[in-house]
Amino acid sequence: MDTSSVFAADCFLLAGRLLMQSGAETYRAEDTMLRMARSQGYQDAQSFVTPTGIIFSAGHESPTRIAQIPRRATDLSKIAEINTISRALTANQLSIEEAYEQLKTLENKNLFRSELAQVIYAAIASGCFVILFMGSVWDMPAAAIAGGIGHWVCLRVNAITKVKFFAEFTASIAVGLMTLLALYIGFGFEEDKIIIGAVMPLVPGVPIANAVRDMMAGHFVSGVTKGAEASLTALAIGSGIAFVLILF
Repeated sequence: MDTSSVFAADCFLLAGRLLMQSGAETYRAEDTMLRMARSQGYQDAQSFVTPTGIIFSAGHESPTRIAQIPRRATDLSKIAEINTISRALTANQLSIEEAYEQLKTLENKNLFRSELAQVIYAAIASGCFVILFMGSVWDMPAAAIAGGIGHWVCLRVNAITKVKFFAEFTASIAVGLMTLLALYIGFGFEEDKIIIGAVMPLVPGVPIANAVRDMMAGHFVSGVTKGAEASLTALAIGSGIAFVLILF
């Protein structure tokens, strides 16, 4: 067995796995792995990527490597870092050993902002979305508070249960309750604008865009799968809000 081809396959597979775990499109992961492989002389490299796994071979005489993708998130900073490494490798600015070391370092690096920062950004975005949807400036504070608390609940529940859809359902319930509380104490005025603004940070905008882009690129399995996942997320958000409105 050619150990160099095995090492190379592991490097290319790592790049593809990190891309998929960071929320990249399927065609981007496949294209990145194949470009990296062909730049190193593996012209017969083949890859098959789905949202939950990758199958990759550097060539007909090389062993096939498989990687499972148990979890996915949206991390555009990490996607940009991986693209930079892959471009440097294909331009012969990095050796494959250096590229692999950088990818391993990136794998263990957390590029997400702190939980507090994420909550603050979600609150700011929620308030701004009220204006975007033609709401009143007086409803911005209520939407900001509801959106920030909803995002915090989503992060906490997801960390405890590891079930994304349940976390989003619980977070939307929190948004609904905070909106009704704001209206009750006179802190908000337009219920629909506050709710819409507050749930926007939970809406799966990037997964929906990726599903469409994969479908347009001919990756129908991944496109349909990601579309179904985004639809379930939207259903969880809508169900949580509906539950609160029906209950109260």
